[in-house]
Amino acid sequence: MKRMNPREMRRMMQKMGMGIEEMQGVLKVTIHLKDKSLVIPDPQVTQMKVSGQTIYQIVGEAVEEKTEERAKLEISEDDAQLVSAQTGASLEEAKKALESTNGDLAQAIMLLSSKA
Repeated sequence: MKRMNPREMRRMMQKMGMGIEEMQGVLKVTIHLKDKSLVIPDPQVTQMKVSGQTIYQIVGEAVEEKTEERAKLEISEDDAQLVSAQTGASLEEAKKALESTNGDLAQAIMLLSSKA
């Protein structure tokens, strides 16, 4: 198979309606996955526009990083008191309901109201 030089390849792609541009000044690219992150320091990034969509090609050495566990949710005393007052539940029950609903006041009130 004949090897094509980059300039010929670029011209051919432009004739087909594909725009290609090398992105300058990219310091790092981070891809966040469910349980880890992939960090690519000093990558070579090419942006291609094809049929109205943009495609990014990233070339570089990836480094895996574990993602930190989500910080524990801080429940304010005011939120707990509001839920407690609306539902007649104790302050401790209100805090537990807020924790189980990730701090959502309306859901916590509905949760405690449905238990009553």
